[in-house]
Amino acid sequence: MQKSQSSSRQDQKDAHKLLAQVSAGRTTSDYLKNQHIFVQGGAADSAFFIQTGRVKVTVTSKHGKEAVVGILGEGQFFGEQCLRGQPLRTTSMTALTDCRITSITKAAMVTAIHDQPRFCELFMDHLLSRNSRIEEDVIDQLFNSSEKRLARLLLLLANYGKEGNPPIVAVTLSQETLAEMIGTTRSRVSFFMNKFRRLGLIDYNGKIDVHQSLLNSVLHDKPEIREDEPA
Repeated sequence: MQKSQSSSRQDQKDAHKLLAQVSAGRTTSDYLKNQHIFVQGGAADSAFFIQTGRVKVTVTSKHGKEAVVGILGEGQFFGEQCLRGQPLRTTSMTALTDCRITSITKAAMVTAIHDQPRFCELFMDHLLSRNSRIEEDVIDQLFNSSEKRLARLLLLLANYGKEGNPPIVAVTLSQETLAEMIGTTRSRVSFFMNKFRRLGLIDYNGKIDVHQSLLNSVLHDKPEIREDEPA
């Protein structure tokens, strides 16, 4: 069941209070847009919590090809793989917007999880939510067309359907990045974007303004949102 807006805001306040109780091993820093937070292959010795802003998750293959695999937002942890003994980062994290992020050393995280039940609950909620999102993404890749995957991604990035009803925001990712995230080509994304704009589901002029009508089309599985590409 989706949390109410007041409940979600209270959760955010609680998260900040709980983080403030982690005195030793906690550092809060500001990052500018496009600034690296950590890079793939670096030492994995701390976890991070996003106070404000959005973070881009990328991976690089051994042949040097980079792909965007996720976007994280306010109230989410990342880098927690260090807690299970992973010595090196398997992804790179970059500020997608200006961000304020708290880093917590591995030792401080372990202590907080053991000694603070409310912090442990907060962290477990994060892990469960992340697991559910991964399952949804796998199902999306297996059973939905690339057109519906793009529509779902745009809705998620714009904040539609998120807990607490956060403000709807414009999507600023490039078509190349959107194509990487849904596993298709830029030309197909361009075709679908033009189609969405023609149908009045989005406005697209340097940034993407996603309308409620796109959500309605996805929820009701209207024919115009189904894959319909030129041969």
